[in-house]
Amino acid sequence: MARYTGPKCKLCRREGMKLFLKGERCYGSSCAMERRPHAPGQHGRRRGRKPSDYKLQLREKQKVRSIYGVLERQFRIYYAEANRRSGPTGENLFNLLEKRLDNVVYRLGLAPSRDAARQLVRHKHVLVEGEVCDIPSAQLRLGQQVSIRPKSRNIPIVVDAVKAAGKRDRLPFVEADDKKLEGRLIAEPQLTELPVPIQENLIVELYSKV
Repeated sequence: MARYTGPKCKLCRREGMKLFLKGERCYGSSCAMERRPHAPGQHGRRRGRKPSDYKLQLREKQKVRSIYGVLERQFRIYYAEANRRSGPTGENLFNLLEKRLDNVVYRLGLAPSRDAARQLVRHKHVLVEGEVCDIPSAQLRLGQQVSIRPKSRNIPIVVDAVKAAGKRDRLPFVEADDKKLEGRLIAEPQLTELPVPIQENLIVELYSKV
């Protein structure tokens, strides 16, 4: 499946905020947003005109796509599913994105980034309810146990990720056991609990025009 393979730091600089795409590096002084907090390109430092409503909506959508690592076609599928469900479409959309297996592995601190989590899942290092699941986009249900295979628990990327995650507070809708390298989704994800501010109403407005 196609995916973005360009520089991750450019995505953060484009949006003007840290999207935490490169794991531990995003928390240190080597983060590009600390050294060059302006948009990429030769005109990145220029102060532009006031952005239009469409540009604000588009940039919010692109920001969310970058955070969760999904391409346009897949994002539209998520939006269509969120729109079919009862309740606010914006909240439904982020509920679907947060319940992706690769995202939950990242939220539990078993991988330093979503890209790393996606790779762990693809390489069959992750178990769901004791069974191997190699589909990063698999939707998890509340209470399902996610863990690292016993044979994969000494992988350096997992060990380092768990050590780093233990130093920071996890989000309230996940519960992790760092010793057993496992955890679960214990509550419905809430937009107000996410570390990166997201205006879901802008995305709904954008797609409602189509």
